[in-house]
Amino acid sequence: MACSCSVPEPQGPAPGFRKALWIALWVNLAMFFVEGLASLQSGSVALMADAIDFFGDSANYLLSLSVLSMGMLWRGRAALVKGLTMATFGLVVWGRAIWVLQSGVTPEPLTMGIVGLLALAANVGVAVMLFKFREGDSDMRSVWLCSRNDAVGNLAVMGAALGVFGTGSAWPDLIVAGIMGTLALTAGISVVRHARSDIANARAVNRLTPRTPRQSSPE
Repeated sequence: MACSCSVPEPQGPAPGFRKALWIALWVNLAMFFVEGLASLQSGSVALMADAIDFFGDSANYLLSLSVLSMGMLWRGRAALVKGLTMATFGLVVWGRAIWVLQSGVTPEPLTMGIVGLLALAANVGVAVMLFKFREGDSDMRSVWLCSRNDAVGNLAVMGAALGVFGTGSAWPDLIVAGIMGTLALTAGISVVRHARSDIANARAVNRLTPRTPRQSSPE
């Protein structure tokens, strides 16, 4: 489930937290490529949804780190990009699921299970790394909870692989993919609404902030 993980404000982040976020970013980006290729090879839409989730988390970390030192207006714009991207990914997953349903392709469960297990190990590793920051401020806690929830999503993918193996049908894969796509779409819409509110508030503050008048040049 792609989530709108935010990172702490630049004022006094916990020691090592920024480094942990960079590690989490690269782990998520690597798993995006691994699961993306595996989804194409196996025909699994659930793996595609999980790959998109990894990419969404990577983009969230990168955007957040990029605007840490900027004002609320730019952080709101970054969040708007995140939300639109997440919602688009959700629609892509649904489109792929509909195509697979119409084509009658049954995914290959062994690849789903192996790659799902690898993704689970990656997310558990990130969650363990961020565990010590779970009692920090709300932003720090949200990052850890995001990684923990992603691990739950990996369990759902592995469950879909078992379902496909046991039934010989694509329905378990499509059901899990539909749930993950819906979560990405709804989360993206929520982030967009919040981002638009932040942008509006930042612009209102900018309008109300008195500007220092320019000094007239001596004649």
